[in-house]
Amino acid sequence: MRPPVVFQIKRIYYPVLGAIGVPVNFGAIVILARGKCGLSKCITRYLVGMAIVDLLVVVTDPILRWTVPLYDRFVFLRMTAVCRLSYFLFFATTSVSVWLTVAFTFDRYVAICCESLKTKYCTQQTATVVLATVSGLGCLESIPWYFLYEPHIVINDVSWGCRAKQNFLNSPIWIAYDILHRMLTPCVPFCLILLLNTLTVKHILVTSQVRRGLRGQSNGENHKDPEMANRRKSIILLFSISGSFILLWVTYVMYNIYARVAAIRFYYSFTDPRYITDQASRMLQALSSCTNTCIYAVTQTKFREELKNALKYPFKLIVQLVRGVSTSCTEPGDLIVAKHKKTTDCN
Repeated sequence: MRPPVVFQIKRIYYPVLGAIGVPVNFGAIVILARGKCGLSKCITRYLVGMAIVDLLVVVTDPILRWTVPLYDRFVFLRMTAVCRLSYFLFFATTSVSVWLTVAFTFDRYVAICCESLKTKYCTQQTATVVLATVSGLGCLESIPWYFLYEPHIVINDVSWGCRAKQNFLNSPIWIAYDILHRMLTPCVPFCLILLLNTLTVKHILVTSQVRRGLRGQSNGENHKDPEMANRRKSIILLFSISGSFILLWVTYVMYNIYARVAAIRFYYSFTDPRYITDQASRMLQALSSCTNTCIYAVTQTKFREELKNALKYPFKLIVQLVRGVSTSCTEPGDLIVAKHKKTTDCN
């Protein structure tokens, strides 16, 4: 009997996503950490932190949760302790990834809209504190997920598998925690990003009109505004990252709200439209951990240059090695002739 179509898609989708996500995010970390992309140290610190967390999301979600279980050789990963840890890491890294997007959006909002706070808040030190705080709070908030699961079976005193505890659906405490977690990740961040982007757009429109009036562009004159050009680059990067997050998470957010209101606890079959929507929303959510590097490559010229140099480096290294080998293999007689010729030229 053939597995359902959804399962067939997942068996291909998640391994491919893991195979792409790991090198893409790792490459972004290396390139951004070099600090040669023309971005401020504050922005670079946020982007490196986001890339590191996205790499962890790829490892814990597409790889550990979906790809590894397809292969029986990794049996130890099915132990209850390891299974619990992987669930905890998945929820923690996902929560941190979402809130780092909020933190980056807020940082850019302050930089663009709050001139009085810009010099104090938009610094490398503040970015470091924010990254550490968000990461710590995200891990603390996700700790209960580790204790949610119990062994599926016990063989020779060894616990295997994970399944939600029976009282999860009926316990008021677990229900309250589940609602709180889904509000914190991603409903509240989703709304905050929309709000901050709306306020940023409003401020940009007002500021642009004022600056055009002061520089005489309203009278048909054409003047280049360096400040607006730099701000435009920052805005493009901000809207690309936050817009990608909104587009890839909107299905997940809307479906979770619908599932909570409709009190959906199970599906009748694998062809149930609600089940298909649920799985599709999760696949889109997982994809959000691999899109930022593509955004950098599209919006940042210097990032593209650094990426090209990184891709060319292995070939340059091979050419240098080949030339080194060919030089070392030169016949002794040729070396004597070359040395004698050099001596004669000097005389």
